[in-house]
Amino acid sequence: MRPVWSGSLTLGLVTVPVRLYSAVEDHTVHFRQFQRGTSDRIRYRRVNERTGDEVDYADVVKGYELDDGEYVLVEPEELDEIAPGRSKALEVESFADLGDVDPMFFDKTYWLAPAKEEFEKPYALLLTAMAKTDKAGVAKFVLRGREYLALVRAGEGVMLLNTLHFAADLRDPAKELPELPGRAGARGKELDMAVNLIDAMSAEWRPGDYRDTYTDRVHELIDAKSEGRTVTPAEEPAEPTKVVDLFEALQRSVQNGKSGKKKRPAAKSKRAKKPDLGDLSKAELDELAREREVKGRSKMNRAALEKALKAS
Repeated sequence: MRPVWSGSLTLGLVTVPVRLYSAVEDHTVHFRQFQRGTSDRIRYRRVNERTGDEVDYADVVKGYELDDGEYVLVEPEELDEIAPGRSKALEVESFADLGDVDPMFFDKTYWLAPAKEEFEKPYALLLTAMAKTDKAGVAKFVLRGREYLALVRAGEGVMLLNTLHFAADLRDPAKELPELPGRAGARGKELDMAVNLIDAMSAEWRPGDYRDTYTDRVHELIDAKSEGRTVTPAEEPAEPTKVVDLFEALQRSVQNGKSGKKKRPAAKSKRAKKPDLGDLSKAELDELAREREVKGRSKMNRAALEKALKAS
């Protein structure tokens, strides 16, 4: 895997050369564009709007529009020159409790690994210290011409880096929404029943229990069309609950939530016995490897995980 960024992690007077790797894999189905009724591909090109000629990527510069309609042109090298630390420094400015950071600030997740084997000792020291204190380092760095706020924290055998939105990037709902829906209020019995519903549906966070079913349906559609079959349409969304039926709907939901929770352990024990590894997602394989305490699982790809689980 190729790193997306390389530089130095700095904590006080300790500096460790590191590399940043994407920890998230995109499973979205990507389509090409065609003109309807033909097999002709549609392509986008960089075209000079005055001459109509295609422009080579190397000849493209950025332009910022001023209030009078004129543009200030900026070369890519000029942006690199003004980047703090020349885009190579990841300096921890302070530490914070992870629970104090609102999830609204989180953006993307990366792995942060030592650049070379010789730097593993100071890296491991910082990793262990962060895990022991349960703190996350607040830092800033420049990636692809943009400065990011980030959290550096301990993961399972590796540091994790989460890019964050700056406070100025987040919109204020009181300013953007004409009327905040939360101001409608709630009555006593309905509120109690809603709290009971949340309690009835509460369960241990198991990310492997969830998968992208829409992408699965897209693959089914593609397979069916390639074989000349049709796919059964999905069910229509539920009708909005009428205000007069709200209490009754909450009451039935509580009962359904309680019965649903009783079924969860059975599904878990079935998977724990002898699951068909080929049917499990990468996240489910990771979780199963964690349950069986497979060593080195954090660095394994899907094939290696399946092989290790079959041997366990």
